[in-house]
Amino acid sequence: MKQLPLEKPFIVLEMANNHMGDLEHALQMIDEFAAVCKGFPFRFAIKLQYRQMDSFIHPDFQDRMDLKYVKRFMETRLNQRQFESIIQHIKRSGFLAMCTPFDSESVPLIVEQNFDIIKIASCSFTDWPLLETIASTELPVIASAAAASAEELDNVVTFLSNRNKSFALNHCVAEYPTPPEKIQLNQIDYLRSRYPEVPIGYSTHEPPSFTGSIAMAVAKGAILFERHVALPTDDYQPNAYSATPEQLRDWLVAIEQAFKLCGQPSQTRVSPPQEEIDSLRALRRGAYLKQDIPAGKVITDKDVYFAIPCQQDQITANDWSKYVHRSTTAAIKANAPLLSSNTEQSNIRDQILKIVRQVITVLHESKITIPPEAALEISHHYGEERFSEFGAAMITVMNRQYCKKLIILLPGQAHPEHLHKKKDETFFVLSGELIVNLDGQAHLIKLGEMITVPAGTHHSFESETGAVFEEISTRHFADDSFYSDSSIMLNAQRKTYLKYWQNL
Repeated sequence: MKQLPLEKPFIVLEMANNHMGDLEHALQMIDEFAAVCKGFPFRFAIKLQYRQMDSFIHPDFQDRMDLKYVKRFMETRLNQRQFESIIQHIKRSGFLAMCTPFDSESVPLIVEQNFDIIKIASCSFTDWPLLETIASTELPVIASAAAASAEELDNVVTFLSNRNKSFALNHCVAEYPTPPEKIQLNQIDYLRSRYPEVPIGYSTHEPPSFTGSIAMAVAKGAILFERHVALPTDDYQPNAYSATPEQLRDWLVAIEQAFKLCGQPSQTRVSPPQEEIDSLRALRRGAYLKQDIPAGKVITDKDVYFAIPCQQDQITANDWSKYVHRSTTAAIKANAPLLSSNTEQSNIRDQILKIVRQVITVLHESKITIPPEAALEISHHYGEERFSEFGAAMITVMNRQYCKKLIILLPGQAHPEHLHKKKDETFFVLSGELIVNLDGQAHLIKLGEMITVPAGTHHSFESETGAVFEEISTRHFADDSFYSDSSIMLNAQRKTYLKYWQNL
């Protein structure tokens, strides 16, 4: 099967019957529009229409000049040799050749004459005998879908997809000319959403002087565009929806400008130019030290302030994050900038997200519901990388004169020995089993059991199975935990706090 040539935006110039049944006029049209299209960064096709008049029009109606379309088709009729001359001139002029058959009998002729693409007109969108004939060819297809219902769209897309056809759909309004208020460009969004694997285009019938809609069609993601064209002469005047060479040039300029304004495809995030990056950085606040800082000190929020100007290599407020831990590699004076070159850093975000997902899994498996506003406190006493050995996750449900927390231990995890001077606490096991060490004596607390830890008692806890338990106490104070291992007390970054974590 041949493929649609959509490496570039694809423009179809619909000649229809505007050749007026005049071979010389048709050839002149091709020359005039080839000159207009030259230099635009698009792929172009000129489209003809085929009807086998002797069978397409009922014999009893072929001389009925009072019928609009019979009169139009019969008066502009060309023979096969004339069409072949037009096709050859189309291709010599750098265009692809495209054709709309309105009857099954025209399809073999389209193949024989080496057209590149077949078009399905809106009136033929569900002409199943014609579609079957078109589908039997190797040619790619563009189908206009004016007035098609959702069910008809689905049926035709399924039909063409099942036959492995390369095809595109055009949004189209079959009112000639189409008033701007009836163009319905949001249907491009509808088609792109409903058929994300199908290229979507726009076939236009609005007055040719109106170019506002084509720029919007580009912005909505259309990648192929169709426009009726005509060449005015003393003998032939264009209809109200066909563009002259001058009008087509304006239309193509509008398409080109729209693609430039839209930039890269919406599926990718644009990489900004360095000038833009530099411009924004000049307006960012840089990190400065509040006081003299020795080498090797962990930098916290309390150590810095942010101000302009931002200097070369300076850490900015935009770089600041609770997930990034920094320490100095040299002594830094007060009011000096904090630089990438005088600090070292580690980013713990991936490790923290892994811990959060583990906590969420334990809670789900334990069938424990958490209030949506409850914050998560992760204790990683010896660093995030050793959290599976030492640490705990704590959810503060309430902290007033009374306090309730949920504490989550992973399987094999231990919380180091410490004491509280201000509060008693009671542990009630909701899931798993818990070993609580009180002043060196181990107590196994099973599901549904509880134990009280008086103030001043050295205690630690651990779980082989993993556990979730309630901690119920009087009010919690951040400065009321005293660890037996002094290195923990010196670790200012042993905790990470998260407020919005349940949907991570």
